[in-house]
Amino acid sequence: MGSSADGHIIAIIDHPQRPEFDRKRDENRHPDEVLGFYDVRPGMTILDVFSGGGYYTELFSIAVGKSGKVIAHNNQAYTHYVKKTLAKRYTDDRLQNVTPVIQEANQLDVAANSVDMAFLILAYHDIYYNPKKGNWPKIDHDEFLARIYKALKPGGILGIIDHNALPGSPNTTGHSLHRIDVDLVIKQVRNSGFVLKERAYFLENDSDDLAKHMYAPEIRGKTSRFVLKFIKPLKLEQQYVEERTIP
Repeated sequence: MGSSADGHIIAIIDHPQRPEFDRKRDENRHPDEVLGFYDVRPGMTILDVFSGGGYYTELFSIAVGKSGKVIAHNNQAYTHYVKKTLAKRYTDDRLQNVTPVIQEANQLDVAANSVDMAFLILAYHDIYYNPKKGNWPKIDHDEFLARIYKALKPGGILGIIDHNALPGSPNTTGHSLHRIDVDLVIKQVRNSGFVLKERAYFLENDSDDLAKHMYAPEIRGKTSRFVLKFIKPLKLEQQYVEERTIP
């Protein structure tokens, strides 16, 4: 990455509009490396799926600038969970290029071929969240991924970051530990038509006990996380892109 690109990312991270409660999370989230790895640029349209309290939504908003836009998705349950944070995030119309959208995952409805990048950050495991109480509808991962695929432009990028589970773990760890096996994710996303372009390791943490709950106090905010970059092929037929790993 050239110095001009580095300067652009530094300007995003240091932007005066970013709230202090976001800046405190930067040390463990490495937003500079995330933005650089995915090459988020001005003018892009970004779909932030299960955007939660909007930490990345705000970064994307600054990165794409006035000529770009961000669609910040949450379902009804998540919106209720983070309502206080979102109230602060969107007060006084401070993120004018962001459109908040509340839709259940199986009904995600974004115009076809309209999005340059889509992100599922610390959220893929929630496909398998299955509480006994509450209003979290069961998610059909095939339907959900198909809707994201449809929204992306040909050549568009799907970025997925999530908490590592032990290799070979069943999808139920998405509910029980809020973790997911990276190989399971890769298999499912590939089966939905995407091609794995790159994987990065800058959020891996060898000291993380992958058998522990993501919310365990000793590891909260410091879990080992995988970073994946998929591409929607330019053509309808499957294209093979050589995977390149980043140490």
